[in-house]
Amino acid sequence: MRATPSRFLAALVPLALAVSACSTGGARLAAGERTIYMAAIEPKGSTTVDKEPFPAEALPAGGGYGLEGPDEKGAWTVETYRWLPSGVTVVQGDKVTLEILGVNGAMHASKVEGYDIAFDVKRGQVTTVTFTADKAGVFRIICSTHQPAMTGTLVVLPSS
Repeated sequence: MRATPSRFLAALVPLALAVSACSTGGARLAAGERTIYMAAIEPKGSTTVDKEPFPAEALPAGGGYGLEGPDEKGAWTVETYRWLPSGVTVVQGDKVTLEILGVNGAMHASKVEGYDIAFDVKRGQVTTVTFTADKAGVFRIICSTHQPAMTGTLVVLPSS
C-alpha cells in the first residue's frame, strides 16, 4: 500500500504531540536560564557536469547562496550559509545565552529582530549573546551578510 500525504500527516501529528508532551513533561515550562550552542556553517555540495548539468538559473542574490562552476574539469559547487540549529525555543522570562561558533565565513554581521540585539560572529571564535526573553513571539535571527539563507528563528513561548 502506498502512503498518501494525508496518511502520513495523520501518523505524524500524534507523534509530534507525544514528543512535545514528553519534552515538557506535559506541564508548562518555567522560566530559567538557557544556554544554546549554535554555529555559523556553510554546507557545500559538488559534482561534475557529466553527472549533473550545471543549473541554468541563477540563485537568489544576497550572499547567502553560492554557485561556482564548472571549472576546466567540469566540476561545479553549490553552497549556502546557515545557523545550526536554525530554530531556538525558549520561555518568556528566560535569561538566554547564545554561544555561537563561527565555523565558515570570515564575518557574520547579525541581529535578533524584535530584541534590538546586534552582534558579529567571526570564524574561529565563539560569540556570546545574552539577553532576557521578555517578549513572547517569533523573532528572526538574521545574518545580514548572507541573506536570504542565513536566517534562523527564535521562538519565545509565553510563560503563562
